[in-house]
Amino acid sequence: MSQALHPMLNIAIKAARAAGAIINRASLDLDLLKVNTKSPNDFVTEVDQAAEQAIIETLLTAYPGHGILAEESGRAHGARDSDYVWIIDPLDGTTNFIHGFPVYAVSIALTFKGQVQQAVVYDPSRNDLFYASRGRGAFLNDKRLRVSKRTRMQESLVGTGFPFRKGDNFKRYVQMFEAVMQNCAGLRRPGAAALDLCYVAAGYYDGFFETGLNAWDVAAGSLLITEAGGLIGNFTGEADYLYQREVVAGNPRIYGQLVQILGPYTRVIKQDGHAAHPEAPVLTPEAALAETMAKAADTAKKKGPVRIRKADMPDKDDASL
Repeated sequence: MSQALHPMLNIAIKAARAAGAIINRASLDLDLLKVNTKSPNDFVTEVDQAAEQAIIETLLTAYPGHGILAEESGRAHGARDSDYVWIIDPLDGTTNFIHGFPVYAVSIALTFKGQVQQAVVYDPSRNDLFYASRGRGAFLNDKRLRVSKRTRMQESLVGTGFPFRKGDNFKRYVQMFEAVMQNCAGLRRPGAAALDLCYVAAGYYDGFFETGLNAWDVAAGSLLITEAGGLIGNFTGEADYLYQREVVAGNPRIYGQLVQILGPYTRVIKQDGHAAHPEAPVLTPEAALAETMAKAADTAKKKGPVRIRKADMPDKDDASL
């Protein structure tokens, strides 16, 4: 890489590449993959777990006093009281991976007092490395990234993710989908939110929206977008999105138009104590995270590992896992 990188970003890149190597090796023989079911259509593999372990070991070897928030192990590792917290998704797009569909990525972000400072998203199947340090720009390999310059929603390409978990509000999503679809040039849904956000930063997408995402899905991509000149927030355009399970992003002009379309569907609680969408439940960031981790822990206790051949996998739409 041509430019000098922040030391913490260098460690994150080292960790992401180590995880990517594990993922690439496993992709050569998917028929032998052991898969657990966290919930209907929500899968975790031994590869997720091995990649996460490699990432955590690399990060904590370099920074033993830092905290960890990881998709599979939660806050089980690292210092719980540190101002520095690494937010990790070892394999975003697990369902794509187990089907051999090559759209998945490793996502690693470092927050300091809740603000994302360093970000890496690594696409191992293409050897594409997206990275950013706060205030120093966003890059794909050695190329500086900028969001697109389109200004008209009718000409924009928008990324999204479909709801897939039991209990998700499909009717609400269909309404959002219809509202956006009728006002843009096209919608795309590859199935890995971390990469979707990178594609906004790179200008491939003009905008992106999704519900049901967790902090590890969006933390790294959010810094890439802002460092590339874009905007990211919740459906009402506020910066409170990391733990609110709804996100909209885009270049500044398209972002503003998406917020106008999606604002009526927000679940985020407002300062007056009411949600813009009164039928939907609202959670504080802490409660949302606690609920997510509790459900994951409870499901892990109930479900044991199963060996699933690729041919036996259900042909279901998945979201970014």
